[in-house]
Amino acid sequence: MTASRIAKVALIGVAVAAMAACAPRRPVEGATGPGGADQGVNIPAYPGPGTGAIEGGGIGSGAPGSENDFVVNVGDRIYFDLDSYQISPEAYPRLDAQAAWLQRYPQVTVRIEGNADERGTREYNLALGARRAESIRNYLIERGVSAGRIDTISFGKERPIAQGSTEEAWARNRNGRTAIASGAQ
Repeated sequence: MTASRIAKVALIGVAVAAMAACAPRRPVEGATGPGGADQGVNIPAYPGPGTGAIEGGGIGSGAPGSENDFVVNVGDRIYFDLDSYQISPEAYPRLDAQAAWLQRYPQVTVRIEGNADERGTREYNLALGARRAESIRNYLIERGVSAGRIDTISFGKERPIAQGSTEEAWARNRNGRTAIASGAQ
């Protein structure tokens, strides 16, 4: 890889991280508290770096091509709206960065993990997690990543990253994670 190409890739990484840090906050439709009163809760569409629940988006950590490089410099997780498996526009920069990283390291295989919040039945959340994982997989394939390098699994509500029964915890647990399965340095 030429020095100018490496510089371009680094610049793209910085731009993606900057966009992630500036993700807008939006109100959650139908967020209610006890008695059904509207709480006016603002949940980030995609929490991004610095929220404490996830890693990713920072620049400057990990050997190039390592799992740590992927998690810290690209980001491994995107977030979904309630009862949805549609990828939000706020997640596009992170998924585009994942696709670029995976194209740069063609020996790496990944497993997309679909997750849901605690509400709903186990069966419903497993199915929703599977659809979320497939959405991410299809997005990465459309961006040029070989389908043979991507597996999917649903954990439903079984592996929360945020504890509690609050809108914030639920929003963080509605996610899809791209985990390095093999081939990273």
